[in-house]
Amino acid sequence: MTEPRARVFEYHVDVDGDGDAHSDRGGAAIPADPAWTPEHLVLAGLARCTLTSLGYHARRAGLRASGTARAHGTVTRREPDGRFAFVAVDVSFEVTLDPLPAREAVRELLAKAERDCFVGASLTATPTYTWRVEGEEIRP
Repeated sequence: MTEPRARVFEYHVDVDGDGDAHSDRGGAAIPADPAWTPEHLVLAGLARCTLTSLGYHARRAGLRASGTARAHGTVTRREPDGRFAFVAVDVSFEVTLDPLPAREAVRELLAKAERDCFVGASLTATPTYTWRVEGEEIRP
């Protein structure tokens, strides 16, 4: 019996001579603004990816999800190899779900959002997530 093939997602970005990043999907370029370091972009990608994952799983459950995120990362030399890398990443979310499901269903939804964000899954430092749903802190 053969294993089913995993879905494959590919992304392409071009960075021009001025440092502006362009997506193969079009849209506005991310300008080479010194305030937006590559490290900031990783944190923004993690926050947005997790919210996108939450939205996906909420829709599958017949819910609407919206929210905001705040991410913080610490970069220093890693113990095992002495290379500079993220060694700690924390992300906090304020979200609303409509309609608001039972607490256990909310926990399951948040766990799926964390699990299925491939940016977080790609980091060596496992992110720590904090969730506030409708103003109440909930741990998946």
